[in-house]
Order: sequence, then structure tokens, then C-alpha cells
Amino acid sequence: MKKVLTYGTFDLLHWGHINLLRRAKELGDYLVVAISTDEFNDLKSKKAYYTYEQRKLILEAVRYVDEVIPEENWEQKIDDVLDHDITTFVMGDDWHGKFDFLRPYCEVVYLPRTADISTTKIKKELLLVNY
Repeated sequence: MKKVLTYGTFDLLHWGHINLLRRAKELGDYLVVAISTDEFNDLKSKKAYYTYEQRKLILEAVRYVDEVIPEENWEQKIDDVLDHDITTFVMGDDWHGKFDFLRPYCEVVYLPRTADISTTKIKKELLLVNY
């Protein structure tokens, strides 16, 4: 079985996220998604609208996702690859080269980002909406 792993915050799930998850799943038989915990987001100075548990629940409902695990620190990636028998590690191409250190353990693939969509863009546009 080919197992694929990707990481992210996955806050305010949108069609760019779904494209990434679909394309990641197409690279294997089983998709593991590691999502940043609330504590790790705090360390990164990143603010998520949904809590870790809420984001986990949402991702578990996506048909492409087979398993959701916590991302608690930057250093856990090699252990995650080994512990989950990962064949392919996938990230968006905005991270190109940043995870090449995993190549001795698995294939590393950088997928093109979906154009014109991001959680940051959604948050900015919501600030402009008059209710």
C-alpha cells in the first residue's frame, strides 16, 4: 500500500485545500494529513479560526482523507514518515525545497498551489464585507 502524508493548518477549508487533498490522494492508496495543533500554531504566531479538534473533525469528513494526526512541532516529520510507513510526502510548491531532507525516507512531491485562493485571502476579503 502506498501511503501519502501532507501537513497544514487547514483552517477555513476551501477548494484549494480540496484540490491539494485530492491530488495527494491520487499519489497513493491512503492519505494521512497532519494538522497543526493550537499550541503549535501559537508557537508559529499563526491564528486559526477553528480549533484543532474542529479542524480535525472537518478533515475527517473529507472523502480523500484516511487519517488525521497532530502536527506538534517542526522536527516531527521524519518520525511521522517512519511511524506511519509513508511512501510519499506532499506539500504545495510554495514550500519547494524545504522538505528535501525527507528524500532518504520517502518520495517528496511539491504540487502546484491552486491559483487565486488561500485562507489568508478569504480572511482579508471577509474584513471588507458589509453585513
